[in-house]
Amino acid sequence: MQLARFAKSYQSVAVTTATPGQLVLMLFDGALRFMAAAENGFGQEDLRKRNETIHNNIGRAQDILRELQCSLDMSVPGDFSPRMYALYDFMVNQLHEANMKKELAPIATVSRLLGEIRDAWAQMLEKSVAQVA
Repeated sequence: MQLARFAKSYQSVAVTTATPGQLVLMLFDGALRFMAAAENGFGQEDLRKRNETIHNNIGRAQDILRELQCSLDMSVPGDFSPRMYALYDFMVNQLHEANMKKELAPIATVSRLLGEIRDAWAQMLEKSVAQVA
């Protein structure tokens, strides 16, 4: 019980003290974690628990992807924001298909794509910190 309280406190401090770039990285990590939990749900033998685990975790990942969509600044010139918006939309739709049909392949596709974006984002954050230091 005490350990759980400390973990929650640590997480709260981490979120409130994070930079906007670190918050986006946390969102990527959260979505990837929920997709991994959904993938693990396919291994459950109890059909009710299996479907519940898959559905709940896919829904959480979709919520994060929608939040990432909302965080895009569409007023910035260029095609980065519109392309990322479309990519996030594709990911949300793939997860919807995975949830409706209870298929692993779309989750794997989204995990791969989001993992690549997450890694590029983390690399960009590291470079920006190195330039400041």
